Amino acid sequence: MTQTPQIDTSKPHPARLYDWYLGGKDNYPPDEELGRRLTEFAPVIPVMARMNRAFTLRATRWLAGQGVRQFLDIGTGIPTEPNLHQAAQRLAPEARVVYCDNDPVVLAHAQALLHGTPQGALGYVQADARETSRILDEAAAVLDFGRPVALSLNALLHFLSDEDGAYRLVEELTARLATGSYLVLSHLTPDFHPEEASRKVHEMYRAGGVTMEMRTRERFARFFDGLDIVAPGLVAAEEWHPELGEPVEGQGGVHSGAYVGAARKP
Repeated sequence: MTQTPQIDTSKPHPARLYDWYLGGKDNYPPDEELGRRLTEFAPVIPVMARMNRAFTLRATRWLAGQGVRQFLDIGTGIPTEPNLHQAAQRLAPEARVVYCDNDPVVLAHAQALLHGTPQGALGYVQADARETSRILDEAAAVLDFGRPVALSLNALLHFLSDEDGAYRLVEELTARLATGSYLVLSHLTPDFHPEEASRKVHEMYRAGGVTMEMRTRERFARFFDGLDIVAPGLVAAEEWHPELGEPVEGQGGVHSGAYVGAARKP
């Protein structure tokens, strides 16, 4: 494995902030400081983060149940049990999974991500999500892009503005996927919260040096242009196949504040 890039601990990073929300230890004072400011304003944020993670695991199990055996997870975050490959390989031991993130802390933990079943295969790409060609080229060492792949971009795109190329990177990634592949997304939205509260959260992220682009349902739906959205459609995270389990402690009465969806490439 290549040498770990130097970690910038001077400002928050989304992966480490998410780790803090989930009660992890792989974060630094700037991550904790922003996390504490945000949760003081909105104490439900850690529960919302767990609800998003629960959706990721449900979606992975659902995809494995549809016969998908290859997964590309971009914006992986710091490992938290169970990981995506564990959910996939529990149902399909031969599943092949590639993770991708740009935070060196995630790279430092990559070995924890790369322990799977003997029948399957795992890989890790250290790259920014916008480096689509590099991600796909390196992932091809593990994945066969001539066959269906489930592409997951969960809790990632709201950290990229339109100007940063959020829509473009989805188009570039899905263009390389075979027919029968799936795109899976979760994304924060202002639609379920008072305008003033959404504006305040947006400003707090920005003040911490983190891009935050919460999108409406209409803007979220644009990511799925040209794809066939599967049931139950574009819904709140807690409404997407709840029968698949993953209960979240403290979820009662809490809204995830995120739209989620999955779509098949025709």
